[in-house]
Amino acid sequence: MKTIEHFVNGKIYSGSSEKLSSVFNPATGEETAKVKLGVSKDLDYAVEKAHEAFKDWSNTPPLQRARVLFKFKELIEKNEDELTKIIVSEHGKVYEDAKGSLTRGLEVVEYACGIPQMLKGEFTENVGRNVDSWSLRQPLGVCAGITPFNFPAMVPMWMFPMAIACGNTFILKPSEKDPSCSLKLAELFKIAGLPDGVFNVVNGDKEIVDAIINNNFISAVSFVGSTPIAKYIYENCAKNEKRVQALGGAKNHCVVMPDCDLDQAVNGLMGAAYGSAGERCMAQSVAVAVGNVGDPLVKNLKLKVEKLKVGPGMDKNSEMGPLVTKDHLEKVKKYVDVGVEEGAELIVDGRKLKLQGYEKGYYMGGCLFDKVTSKMRIYKEEIFGPVLSVVRAKDFEEALSLVNDHEFGNGASIFTRDGDVGRSFSNKAKIGMIGVNIPIPVPMAFHSFGGWKRSLFGDQHMHGPEGVRFYTKLKTVTSRWPDGLKSDTEFVMPTMK
Repeated sequence: MKTIEHFVNGKIYSGSSEKLSSVFNPATGEETAKVKLGVSKDLDYAVEKAHEAFKDWSNTPPLQRARVLFKFKELIEKNEDELTKIIVSEHGKVYEDAKGSLTRGLEVVEYACGIPQMLKGEFTENVGRNVDSWSLRQPLGVCAGITPFNFPAMVPMWMFPMAIACGNTFILKPSEKDPSCSLKLAELFKIAGLPDGVFNVVNGDKEIVDAIINNNFISAVSFVGSTPIAKYIYENCAKNEKRVQALGGAKNHCVVMPDCDLDQAVNGLMGAAYGSAGERCMAQSVAVAVGNVGDPLVKNLKLKVEKLKVGPGMDKNSEMGPLVTKDHLEKVKKYVDVGVEEGAELIVDGRKLKLQGYEKGYYMGGCLFDKVTSKMRIYKEEIFGPVLSVVRAKDFEEALSLVNDHEFGNGASIFTRDGDVGRSFSNKAKIGMIGVNIPIPVPMAFHSFGGWKRSLFGDQHMHGPEGVRFYTKLKTVTSRWPDGLKSDTEFVMPTMK
């Protein structure tokens, strides 16, 4: 059976441990590979090589770094089909969805290609007599990323292209559930001309996470995953004086107003709730039906959820693939059990779905709840599966309160024809990313991605301008050259005259 190893210092690295974890094809339930789980010694070795590479890479002109990124971009485009199939084989999402997520990662690479422009500082001549002052951004050193299973290409590419473009070196710890895409990206980056040691991949579990937190040579850590782990990483990185951005969980609301284009809202909710089997941090898992729109909304959703085409990711007819693992499938099914026990009305039950020829795959159909309340667990907790809950609200103010009172603040959307309502929602919602008649408001690469409240620990979002700020530190220089004039010793706070 295939063994997936690490990538350190420009080549495949076997590591010092024989710890293994299984990788499965979610469509069939078959074990397809073993992945080596690194130990602290492996992480330390990768950091040593990254630290050595940092000196030369940080002194490489930004224009030359950008040229390597341009070549990397071209190689991703040439290998798009292979990368997409790798994602499908280990995550399970349908081919076009996997391809789209790869494209969103590629857009960050494209943005990072403009790094010479983004690293320019500011200059002021004569802040004082014959005194000039300017600012510049310099790289941090060795950076690390810890990424989740649901986007094995896109989320890592939110991190390492920006960090590397800014002059840092990088250690990536991908999810052990679907690690192969990261290894392929590392190989392509080397072919593009990236020097050895600048980008490294170390597979592992919590031991590697803790090794990253405790390694003194790692200056910054980026994370995407659940809120408890995000909080753990944020707190412990802060104790070790590391810069950190840790994106946590979500419970994204979609407010549906009575005046909306109902077909647009229903179609938007279908893709946002059931795309990628709901395994997205931007999935819309709560529909807030305002006023009298509730009954027609649920009726139309029911018809579409019942017709949802579930199947293998490589089947062109599939609209939704399997969940990532057997354990996660059972976890999601138990949440549906909880919803029924809590008194929510299960309109569509997808728990018993079986596909002929794929009986061992990790499939379930879409589930739709109505009459969900804010006190229920299925409302409060992130399910991360194809389960949509409909909550009824009497008016816009009640709907807005539901959005603002939830502990998570990642994304939220509203469907309405009323510009004043759309503007009020955008202004008043305590949420990091807002969509108006847009079901999944993921910012483009030249903006920045991140939530509020318990969806983000740290004060800077990912990629875009915030990414440049996160992966660099600001330095300001104030300079005066001797002019031959006599100067006296001064014991007061200097002021510019």
